[in-house]
Amino acid sequence: MYEIMSSDEAIRLIRDGDCICVNSFVGIENPVELHEALYKRYQKMQSPNHLTIISSAGFGVWDENRNAEGYIRDGAVDRLICGHFGAMPSTKKLVLEDHFEAYNLPLGCISHAIRAQAGGLPGALSKVGLDIFVDPRKDGPGINRISIDDSLVKYVEVDGEEFLYYKLPKITVALIKGTAADRKGNITFDDMFMSGDALSICQAVKANNGKVIVQVDRLVDTPARPRNAIIPGCLVDAIVVVEPEEKDDSLKALTGSFEIPYDDWSSWNDKIDAISGKAFKNNVAGNIIGRRAAKELRVDDIVNIGIGIPEMVCRHARKNGMLDNVTLTVESGGIGGFPVSGECFGAMIGAASVYDMANQFDLYNNGGLDICFMGALEVDKEGNVNAHRGPGAFAGIGGFANITAKTPTVVFCMTFNTKGLDVSQKKNVVTIHEEGTIPKFVDKVSSISFSAKRAIENGQKVLYVTERCVFRLTPKGLKLIESYPGIDVQKDILDRLPFDVEM
Repeated sequence: MYEIMSSDEAIRLIRDGDCICVNSFVGIENPVELHEALYKRYQKMQSPNHLTIISSAGFGVWDENRNAEGYIRDGAVDRLICGHFGAMPSTKKLVLEDHFEAYNLPLGCISHAIRAQAGGLPGALSKVGLDIFVDPRKDGPGINRISIDDSLVKYVEVDGEEFLYYKLPKITVALIKGTAADRKGNITFDDMFMSGDALSICQAVKANNGKVIVQVDRLVDTPARPRNAIIPGCLVDAIVVVEPEEKDDSLKALTGSFEIPYDDWSSWNDKIDAISGKAFKNNVAGNIIGRRAAKELRVDDIVNIGIGIPEMVCRHARKNGMLDNVTLTVESGGIGGFPVSGECFGAMIGAASVYDMANQFDLYNNGGLDICFMGALEVDKEGNVNAHRGPGAFAGIGGFANITAKTPTVVFCMTFNTKGLDVSQKKNVVTIHEEGTIPKFVDKVSSISFSAKRAIENGQKVLYVTERCVFRLTPKGLKLIESYPGIDVQKDILDRLPFDVEM
């Protein structure tokens, strides 16, 4: 039976050595009060300690002095297992300095492994991850030198087919944020941007005789409608009521509490960009890439669009009228709306449906998308892509590996080089005024996020769209299939590649 507790009381349910699973998505829907109560207790008692924390999509609020950053930095955590680390600035630095073990697994594979544990299974099989960095025959999931646990990902064969087997430690504590708890302890997510892995996490924790702690905005007397109660009260141990932080009215567009017609998506997105401090940059190279990439969209496509340069695809798909004829999706579970970026990445404007994250990755893993548009840090002569780790820095693979593993058409949106690249386009003619000092096409990528070998075996169409040309993946490597007006193929493309390409 659940109890209403203060955050300090609820955190006392966590013991030394517990494995905590946090339901959040990068920077949204974090149970901040619970994390900060844990930090306060750790500062006073040096307990709980020796913690393991798991989160499919990572957790943080883009502030190194809030949420979990403090107790991670002070030594309460021995091990992190996350799909993405982008919203945790302090933690990312400590990972690279070997302060604790840290593992990066594909977001969807963590989500499915949590669901497997909820069903009494030790782990989950997946073809996602084969021949990329997480594959133990390559690098494995460890991020730093002390992360050598080989139990998290194993290569296996079943009925003659290759798989990776993802196995998580037994989850003993759930930290979750919901909207409201009714008098029976049922938890609703009405004002939340997503519900993520919430139900699976709770089921897994209870299967392991652990504790479920839920932070909510309010208590309500009226029982929740059965279909709206994401977490039944019988799975909850502690409910902590925390008055929500004041939110800008524009963020209400992300909760699905009112209908937003397609024609209003753009204006709502501009409002959200304005309050997040995200100024749109009129990036010429990005516009060239986005305009060309958007031509790959077809009516009725189901689509995923990554952050960064790929976001320009949305802008040009709106301009050419195609955006209204496709269905956009986001990894957190939203489908049929317009994904926002920046600090609210994972939320959607005007979503038609928001379901459990594991279900979204069922769609992705099984080739349910028609096309995806992704960014890239490096591409090598074989067509392999590194999108998750640069020199001395990393954010994590996130949903990238799941999205690109089986989608029939994969479009990488990237500049030819970076840091100093200066490009203009007039009357469709592209002029390179200054080349960037960091090449993106390399002889061999430093870490593999996308396997060209697997893509060829799967029969996927793979394009690499830049501000000056387009390559296509073939069994022999890259083939130059298009150069833009104004571009000198020899000087601006071939001479700047460290490898030969088909023509």
